[in-house]
Amino acid sequence: MEKQRSVSYINSILEILIISTRLGFTSFGGPIAHLGYFHEEYIRRKKWMDEKSYADLVALCQFLPGPASSQVGIGIGVMRAGLLGGIVSFIGFTLPSVTVLILFALMLNRYNIGEAGWIHGLKIVAVVVVAHAILGMGQKLAPDLSRKAISLFALAATFLWQTAFTQVVIIVLSALIGLVLFKQNHEKNAVKINFPLSRGFSIGCLILFISLLILLPILRETTSSYWIAMFDSFYRSGSLVFGGGHVVLPLLEREFVPTGWISEESFLAGYGAAQAVPGPLFTFAAYIGAVMNGWLGGMIATIAIFLPAFLLILGTLPFWDMVRQNPKIKGALMGINAAVVGILIAALYHPIWTSSILSPIDFVFAAILFSLLVFWKVPPWVIVAAGAIGGWVITLF
Repeated sequence: MEKQRSVSYINSILEILIISTRLGFTSFGGPIAHLGYFHEEYIRRKKWMDEKSYADLVALCQFLPGPASSQVGIGIGVMRAGLLGGIVSFIGFTLPSVTVLILFALMLNRYNIGEAGWIHGLKIVAVVVVAHAILGMGQKLAPDLSRKAISLFALAATFLWQTAFTQVVIIVLSALIGLVLFKQNHEKNAVKINFPLSRGFSIGCLILFISLLILLPILRETTSSYWIAMFDSFYRSGSLVFGGGHVVLPLLEREFVPTGWISEESFLAGYGAAQAVPGPLFTFAAYIGAVMNGWLGGMIATIAIFLPAFLLILGTLPFWDMVRQNPKIKGALMGINAAVVGILIAALYHPIWTSSILSPIDFVFAAILFSLLVFWKVPPWVIVAAGAIGGWVITLF
């Protein structure tokens, strides 16, 4: 009996690895599209969870900071085969894009292609993708005048008060505003989720999450270690991102470009390339790490930026049924999400727009790509390919 259980567990782990890796190679289109792929594969085909439990898991991951689609994948893996199932699910879904972006970074460093026309085309693609994200998120996260006002506040604060703590203060203040304005919000039709890990383990994950958030900056200052500083920057960025992968852009830009660890040219080229690969946009960190320190830097950056997401999903899922009944918490989240829209608009203008749209022909090309993406529903990977080719063509004139 024990042997049969062991064989069954191993088979479950292998099944998770195979399916998540296939999704990692094929899941284009961003976090919303990823959730659709997960639903089709895990819920409709494999029936690992029922519809309501899946919706509940998605709601939790959208509540937490970090990459929502990656956290959903981790949660499904954990509920299927425990902690190892979550780790394997994460590796399968993330490793394909991490590998491609590290290879791209190594090529960028070796062949000095930063000034190539197709790189400029990828930077224009970044303008198009972020503008599209803002449109969709704005309609969903700031549909009324109150939340539009919060977005405007976040936009103004991001530009007029540029410090290392600006993002954190904006999020905290927006949460407080949300507590006041949206305290009557209620969650309905809650479904209980069974979680195979103990509450003690989950509390330990939350303690570790908070401890690292506090201790890493202290160690950074006291040791002056390059690797600790790098790990701290990625960990903090992964800990403070509400609203999905696109919001990590301004955080990472402010952590690494002003310090000289990566040039703005290389940063935006990598962001454009990240649109061409499947999987979570957070793997953009692997590109930055590889530009800075090769393969080792890429892998450390990946671990550091995803570690908060891992600790948060493991630490909060057992308590979600209790916490999400509180309308105040829901109201705070609504305020935070509205602020995310303003932060994104600020990121669209600087550094993306100011470093990419340098002439009228750049603007026209961006408008064409935007129309193809938004109105003609051309797949993102086609937009990226067209952007690279178009950027090369523009340099010929």
